Amino acid sequence: MLTYSFADIGSDSLYEHLYKCIKNDIKKGVLEKNEKLPSKRSLAKNLGISVITVENAYAQLLAEGYIYSIAKKGYYVSDIKSGYIWDSSAMENEREKTSIKNGVEHINLVKEKMCDRIDEEFAISQARTEGRYIADFTKNKMISDMFPFTIWTKLIRQVLSEQQNALMTNPPSGGAMELRRAIAKHLKEFRGMIVAPEQIIVGAGTEYLYGLIIQLLGMDKKYGVEDPGYDKISKIYRCHGVKQDYIGMDEYGVIPSQISEKKIDILHITPSHHFPTGIVMPISRRYELLGWANQDEERYIIEDDYDSELRLNGQPIPALQSIDVSEKVIYINTFTKTLSSTVRISYMVLPEKLLDKFYKTLFFYSCTVSNFEQYTLAKFIDEGCFEKHINRMRKYYSDKRKKLFLAIKKSKLNKYVTVHEEDAGLQFLMEIKTKYSDEEFVRRAAKEGIKMSPLSGFYHLKENRTEHIFVMNYLGVEESNIEKTVEKLCKIIAIKK
Repeated sequence: MLTYSFADIGSDSLYEHLYKCIKNDIKKGVLEKNEKLPSKRSLAKNLGISVITVENAYAQLLAEGYIYSIAKKGYYVSDIKSGYIWDSSAMENEREKTSIKNGVEHINLVKEKMCDRIDEEFAISQARTEGRYIADFTKNKMISDMFPFTIWTKLIRQVLSEQQNALMTNPPSGGAMELRRAIAKHLKEFRGMIVAPEQIIVGAGTEYLYGLIIQLLGMDKKYGVEDPGYDKISKIYRCHGVKQDYIGMDEYGVIPSQISEKKIDILHITPSHHFPTGIVMPISRRYELLGWANQDEERYIIEDDYDSELRLNGQPIPALQSIDVSEKVIYINTFTKTLSSTVRISYMVLPEKLLDKFYKTLFFYSCTVSNFEQYTLAKFIDEGCFEKHINRMRKYYSDKRKKLFLAIKKSKLNKYVTVHEEDAGLQFLMEIKTKYSDEEFVRRAAKEGIKMSPLSGFYHLKENRTEHIFVMNYLGVEESNIEKTVEKLCKIIAIKK
């Protein structure tokens, strides 16, 4: 039976302490692969803690891939070190043996059925004839009510009063040191990342930072992006004139064998919350990708952590960068998700060995974010306002999500749909039992004042596409319209079963 001391746990909650103890034992090999863990009830009794504490600790370990579950049997230790062996056939055989779905029901991303791209403009014009949308599940922008205008205005005034000389002094190319120090502190407290402020490069939007990365790593490299994925990323690489290719996904993230087959040099991934499927890459796959990167000096992984602060359940998933001991990960994040899409402040964390190269070859670039915004954001973070803002957002969106799921569950729509990845971020996937094509369903929904986006529209490789699954971003649905929206979706489906 596992036994841990809870005498000195610092600022951690009970479940956080237990989660860390078990994780450390797994990483050290004290708990061996495929070893069965105690039941939640027996472990709780042995440690003198509540069952819910054990349940929360197991849930976090499950989400990060340190353990897996088998229905009606219990929890087992994952083989986290297998990722160091770059043998795609062996890994495939191992996956066939275990066939574990990591505790949650994942969608099948490899159905053979293909579909055409959606004519969105047609659907939009249909909706306009009926009036504005009552629900826009494609909307990805924060509502103005969630922006902390009062606090932001107060901090701007303080900055104007206290930082007049600094505001009129050009910052280093990497950004104002005050902001970089604040970001480094935030990353340590929130993501468990130990980075020096000098490693942080601030820029106006991730698009700008992608351009710097391309210049830093060289135009002769081939970039791999996720399929399905965020379309703008591949467009940016193409516009910069570099080679790029699409890497297919399975239930654990990008497929390692395809990375090797397509001769990728730089891999761009979203391991903590893949867009748009919501997949959280387990620890074994992360180690496997780090093993791939270590095979060649010029291979790197770009970790796009675009919405890590907005994980609604459990602790944030640890960053890939935090387990990278070979300096192969370029970490990139943005404040556009947590503050506003109009706050164009993003940043990247460069490995030490790339930092010298950056300042030798790209030192002449000026920081593209104004001093006024940088010093205000630095104060916003340092004074604890950012943490309070994130907590407020998480509660607001969690409540909205619960209301939407409850409305679906209580309605007739429930028998027609299956919800996937509901715990990850501000969108989820909804699989609909319908004979309508994705294109036809989008058109009919638009006529009812509902804007929908099918998962098939995010694929570039047609052989990977799947129909009847929709990406549901609930930022664009008001709580007062939730029940009406659910009723209209049910009406559309019921017409043609």
